Amino acid sequence: MVITFDDFKKIEISVGTIKDIKDFPEAKKPAYQLMIDFGEKGIKKSSAQITKLYKKEQLLGKQIIAITNFPVKQIANFKSECLVLGVVGKDNEIVLLQPERKVNDGESIA
Repeated sequence: MVITFDDFKKIEISVGTIKDIKDFPEAKKPAYQLMIDFGEKGIKKSSAQITKLYKKEQLLGKQIIAITNFPVKQIANFKSECLVLGVVGKDNEIVLLQPERKVNDGESIA
């Protein structure tokens, strides 16, 4: 499927910093519950299946890239408010997308 540049501009992709991480035992697949600070855009929650490669201690304070204008999605007993982006590896492990240097939370991806 080919999309137009106007279609792409509708997607809000932003940088945020992980401020809190919790285990998510109620999820069907292993996941964490993340609280992510997007600066002036606020703090959003996300469920992320990133437990194969990342320990909770490694994630605290890490900047990530997420889509922040999806509708809220109910996952078990948790409402996910954004989609954390990553690369799916050959064994279905997720490698997080992140800026190569520190930027302001809430900055948009162009």
